Order: sequence, then structure tokens, then C-alpha cells
Amino acid sequence: MHDLQPMAYTAILGASGYSGQETLDRVLSHPALDVLHLGSDTLAGRPASALDPRLGRTGGKPVPDFVTNAEALAGGADLIFLCFGHEDAASFVPPDSGVVVDLSGAHRLKDSAGYEQWYGFAHPRPAELGDWCYAIPELVPPSGRLIANPGCYATAALLALLPIADAIERTGVVVDAKSGVSGAGRALKPSSHAGAVLENVTPYRIGSHQHAPEIALALGFPVCFVPHLVPLRRGLVATCYVVPTEDTLRERLEARYAGSPAVTVLPEGAVPDITRVHGTDAAEIGLYEDRATGRAVVVCAIDNLGKGAAGQALQNANLALGHPETAGLRLAGILV
Repeated sequence: MHDLQPMAYTAILGASGYSGQETLDRVLSHPALDVLHLGSDTLAGRPASALDPRLGRTGGKPVPDFVTNAEALAGGADLIFLCFGHEDAASFVPPDSGVVVDLSGAHRLKDSAGYEQWYGFAHPRPAELGDWCYAIPELVPPSGRLIANPGCYATAALLALLPIADAIERTGVVVDAKSGVSGAGRALKPSSHAGAVLENVTPYRIGSHQHAPEIALALGFPVCFVPHLVPLRRGLVATCYVVPTEDTLRERLEARYAGSPAVTVLPEGAVPDITRVHGTDAAEIGLYEDRATGRAVVVCAIDNLGKGAAGQALQNANLALGHPETAGLRLAGILV
């Protein structure tokens, strides 16, 4: 059991995006976090209800008006959620104290050269990349106050693969992943228009997606990773194909997640289902054998905005602040 720590004042920078709004929703339900500042350069000076009318009737914690991101950063928060795009987040100068969780990819890689290769920009603060810890609570808990939150695809792939990495061949691992359109963010772009998404399945950034080096860094070896956009608002499934070197894959997965409040290893024959994790911070993992080839297939389903973004960010923040790991998370319920 954990005793809740004193209330932590929280700022969300870039709060008007999908990940920012999802983070805000969880902070509002957290028993030990108060919203100090909502940062948005586009909504500064406007009430929170300008983002979503439901924020005008929370009925609980007060929700402040939006301020600029600079004002939110300077406000002295104990906890900052950084919900910028990758390049903007790379220029972020963290305060001297407090916990910062970066939901972008700006601090996930340790080698600055990787940003030019995979993200398309030169990292403006390369000497500080080592100050950030990459954290997946069930696998690599946060070890410092500056936390690089994993990407959605990387989260699903690593939940499936990292516990079995020593029991599979390290060459030829394939990760085939599919995500809903909210993974592309709130900003409009041609690839996320209804005409491009509906009645379509589109592979993209084949062989060049920025989550590939993140997965390789955590695993210690590269994988062939191909993401696909599917006509869903939210939800993600990663299907991983591996060659086992020993008959312990299920044992390893079940042992790693036996005490996890968020990750469930399904019994034999059961299949991970996006609809069961939709809108939650949970993950489902299934393990199967391909009779024809002897390969093993590991499938992980998550919500790309939940366990793949805001939910995991709050989970990491809870651990860094000493709060119960599940405080504020969406883990209960059996909605149809």
C-alpha cells in the first residue's frame, strides 16, 4: 500500500492536442494532483471549455484558463507534462526542480545523430539527452525526474518482446502494427482526412518510422517494423513474429506481468481485442504458435492515447512522485 503524497501542482504544456487533453482528463481524476496551469499558445487567454465544452462542467476540481506555454512552464509546477511535437519538445529547457514527463519523441534516443536520421531534424540540445530516462513502468521504471515517455507503437512492441528477448533469435523479428487515426495527432494533414482513412488500410513510413530505433535501443537489437493506419479513432495492435530458442515464452511473459495492474497476459486461445482496451490504460498480450513454421506470434493491444501516451505518462509520473502506480488511471470497467 502507498500513502498518497502531498498534492502536486501540475502543468500541462501543449494541452490542446490529443495527448494533452487525455493527460488533463487523467489529472482531473487523480486524488493527489491539482491542475496549476494549462499551456497552449493557440488558446491562451481562453477558458478551458474552449478546448472541450465538458471542461466547463467538471463538477470537481477547478480547471484554470489557458495561458501561454511559457507562462505555464514558469509557474513553478511540481509536475510538468510536455505534450509538444517532437522538434518543439527538443528545444525545451527543463526547470531546475520537479518531475517532467515528455510525451514526444524528443528525448527517447541517446545518440543525437538518430534525430537527423529518424526524425528529420538536428537535436538542439544533444548534450542533455543523457539526462532523460526512458521509462515503461512494467519493464524499465523511471530512474530520474526527467522522463521520456515511450511512443505508442514502441510501447506495444516492447511489452510483447522485451520479456522474451533472451529466448528468441535476434535476427528476423518482424513487428506488424496497426493504429487508429488519433495517433497522427489533432493537426490536420492529408493522410488523416476521412477520404484517405475510411475503407482503407495504409502502411506508412515503411522501414523509416521513428519508433524503430526506440524499439531497437530498448531490445538491444533491431526489428523489421511496419506501421499501418486503420480507420479507427483510437486503438493499436502490434503483431510480433519471432523464432523461439527455448520453450519458455509464456512462462516469461506471465512471470513479468503477474503483478501488473495494467498488463494482462491472456490465457491460451484468447485473443487481444482493441475494443476491450479502448479508452483505457490497459494492455492485453496473447501468445501463439504458428504450426507451419514453428515461429511464435506475440500480439499486444493497447489504446494509443492511453497506455500508448497519456496513461503511461501518468503511470510514470506516479512512480516518480511516489504515488500509487494506478492513481488516476483508467483500468476498471467492462464496457461493451
